[in-house]
Amino acid sequence: MNKPGRRGLPRLMDATKYSMRGFRAAWTHEEGFRTECILMLFLTPAAVLLAQTGIEFILLICSCLMVMLAEIINSAIEAVVDRVGLERHPLSGQAKDLGSAAVFICMMMVLLVWGTIAFNRFWPAL
Repeated sequence: MNKPGRRGLPRLMDATKYSMRGFRAAWTHEEGFRTECILMLFLTPAAVLLAQTGIEFILLICSCLMVMLAEIINSAIEAVVDRVGLERHPLSGQAKDLGSAAVFICMMMVLLVWGTIAFNRFWPAL
């Protein structure tokens, strides 16, 4: 889609500004996102200690970042649904539930990745 507007570096700077506003909104309004950010403060050093290769480190960190990504997308879905209307509607509930399910799937990915790497680290012969 070809939209009129800024191009090049000015557009990139605008996009960065909008992204920072999005992070600020997630931090301000979403307890789950705040919790995930705080967990990252602990999980990053744990990943450094647990990972035996660069690929393992990237998998450990990216699995956690996927949860944060899903949380932000889920929050965006919830905001749009709430903006459209606060009355109860089956499709509104379905949209919110699907966003929540995406977060849950990402959390299961974290458990799988961290569990597999930890298992291989501490019980390599099994």
